[in-house]
Amino acid sequence: MSRRVVITGIGVRAPGGVGTAQFWDLLSSGRTATRDISFFDASKFRSRIAGEVDFDAEAEGLNPREIQRMDRATQFAVACTREAVTDSGLDLGRLDPHRIGVSLGSAVASATSLENEYLMMSDAGRKWQVGTDYLSPHMFDYLSPGVMPAEVAWTVGAEGPVTMVSDGCTSGLDSLGYAVQLIREGTVDTVITGATDTPISPIVVACFDAIKATTPRNDDPAHASRPFDGSRNGFVLAEGAAMFVLEEYTAAKRRGAHIYAEISGYATRCNAYHMTGLKKDGRELAEAIRNALDESRLDPTGIHYINAHGSGTKQNDRHETAAFKRSLGEHAYNVPISSIKSMVGHSLGAIGSIEIAACALALKHNVVPPTANLHTADPECDLDYVPITAREHKMDAILSVGSGFGGFQSAMVLRRPEAVAA
Repeated sequence: MSRRVVITGIGVRAPGGVGTAQFWDLLSSGRTATRDISFFDASKFRSRIAGEVDFDAEAEGLNPREIQRMDRATQFAVACTREAVTDSGLDLGRLDPHRIGVSLGSAVASATSLENEYLMMSDAGRKWQVGTDYLSPHMFDYLSPGVMPAEVAWTVGAEGPVTMVSDGCTSGLDSLGYAVQLIREGTVDTVITGATDTPISPIVVACFDAIKATTPRNDDPAHASRPFDGSRNGFVLAEGAAMFVLEEYTAAKRRGAHIYAEISGYATRCNAYHMTGLKKDGRELAEAIRNALDESRLDPTGIHYINAHGSGTKQNDRHETAAFKRSLGEHAYNVPISSIKSMVGHSLGAIGSIEIAACALALKHNVVPPTANLHTADPECDLDYVPITAREHKMDAILSVGSGFGGFQSAMVLRRPEAVAA
């Protein structure tokens, strides 16, 4: 059997609070953290709400040079990495740096800084020809996505494989999937992994406005994200990050580490169908789920909770419901399911990692986070989507799924290590 991989440290920066503890408090209480956009004047946009993070880089311990050099998304990743490493209790300085890797996911990378740089050089778009007089010396850091995991590597002294994973909204799951593979195959023993995105900028908001993917429910931001509800009309854009310390199981046990969960199964597929469209039968997502279950040596009845992608678009929610029925059969009607995007919004590539953090904490506390704002379910979404209030529920295995533009469909299984046969 290949080497087992466990989560021993978690760091989260998400809307509604700073740090993992505040993140879980928000989810378990069913509160929402979506609000009017405050980063810029959004009055001209169709959708003017978002899930913003109250992030203070200086309070996070970043010095002025780091703040100037790093894009906001990179700052998130570094802050989360520091929290995750502290949480793990792992002394990275005592490890062989060549046996430490980094795998970071992001959908839009440094889009915020790139847009700011363009606005500066073009005089807010008034100049068609731009020179380099006002070009930031850190432009390369913003232009090259690979700089983001490099910053994380420098933070922890990692000299093993350092990788950027960017495949849309499944990036946060797929970065962890790659990290698991590195440990299983023996390339490294420890990986700092997760995802980050800070897409709340005019260009990104305009892009989603153009395809009407985000909700125009601007009069009630706190209740605008409504996955699986019959009145839903799009997702709420958000920002955030989550980072993890992954270790080989026996090494973690040997040092007496607290283990949140074992990542026992992962699979990803592509529908090769449409950039934004989804087939109604959910076949590719169902195939990813089945493969993740097979890798975990679980049958469908072994799953005790599903963290849904649950974006709040009618197309996705119905596609996902069909995929659960196709892959889990009758058990799909018996397992509790929920979407935390109802509370923290959709942070694109980061959300998959943020949701894995939620799953690890749900496993720890035996509590299913609710789907906030779910009052009247869509008749086509007829599964147990845990509305409004968190539910105490004994769990040994959790399935988390993601769906992204480009047709990407990913699934990951988390289990209690003691529930897994050696």
